[in-house]
Amino acid sequence: MVTSDKIKFAIVGLGRIGKRHAAMIQENPEAELCAVCDVRSAAETGWDQDHIPYFNDYAQMLENLDDCHVVNICTPNGLHAGQAVKALEQRKHVVVEKPMALTRMEAEAVIHKALQVSRQVFAVMQNRYSPPSVWLKEVMDKKLLGEIYFVQLNCFWNRDDRYYQNNGWHGTADLDGGTLYTQFSHFIDILYWLFGDVTDIQANFNDFAHQHSTDFEDSGSVMFNFVNGGMGNINFSTAVWDRNLESTITIIGENGTIKVAGQYMNEVVECNIRDYQKPELPASAPPNDYGGYKGSAANHHFVIDNVIQTLREQTFVTTNALEGMKVVDIIERIYHHRKNKSFKSYVSATN
Repeated sequence: MVTSDKIKFAIVGLGRIGKRHAAMIQENPEAELCAVCDVRSAAETGWDQDHIPYFNDYAQMLENLDDCHVVNICTPNGLHAGQAVKALEQRKHVVVEKPMALTRMEAEAVIHKALQVSRQVFAVMQNRYSPPSVWLKEVMDKKLLGEIYFVQLNCFWNRDDRYYQNNGWHGTADLDGGTLYTQFSHFIDILYWLFGDVTDIQANFNDFAHQHSTDFEDSGSVMFNFVNGGMGNINFSTAVWDRNLESTITIIGENGTIKVAGQYMNEVVECNIRDYQKPELPASAPPNDYGGYKGSAANHHFVIDNVIQTLREQTFVTTNALEGMKVVDIIERIYHHRKNKSFKSYVSATN
């Protein structure tokens, strides 16, 4: 349990997400930002807060964090697991942006180290905080739909050259890992959170609009069965022209049907459940706006608050390390079925 007046955070990675973490930390009265790190200079990252120690070397920052409690990892995907282990070795709690790792083996190493040093790992899956997601979890926990028959997840987003050509690591096999890791892992997290693990995976992929800019697919269709019963599929694409189209989940059950839609799964558009009336839900947060493109709902302030309250033993981790690992495991198993060799060389998580 942390008993100090403020929970002290350090951040590695000062891209858009890292800066968002910094803003959320500094806006929370129970938090303090004590250091930041990026391999680029402060001028290159646009960081202008000279009163906060700025490091270019991660190991050096860790050596200077004696009174810091938490390290937030906001670097490219392929660095997450290794940097998490290094922070844990210094007995820091860790917040890891999605995905937690690019392989199950890497994620297991993070969990092993966290258990060894008795520190918490918080996996960032911000969609869990959206009002429709909170409501869906309540519906599923109460088994209002009865037996689950069929679940469909559709994620159709725009990620064009405004995204890939302006971010050096986005689109590479070693640091990005694939569309499901970078763009849609938090939606796969919702599937796992609501319905549990999947099996009997079949998948098909293609690369329509990004052959010049990425090492992997931009579109795919995945079919599977849930271990707990029922079947489902995921259809995804980042080849949508100009702007995001939708992130939609449809659930067909024994006692009813639910559809949550919108650009980032923010609107309940269908709720027809036997002997049940849907309550009025709070408004969802707006999407993160990155200029030329938009992301999921801006819920990172909930993540920071969950870290603080968990370390004060007033709540529990919203997305724990085991859940973060399971999302990586599911994506890894999906990508195991990619057989189309016409794409650029893709280092799959099974290698």
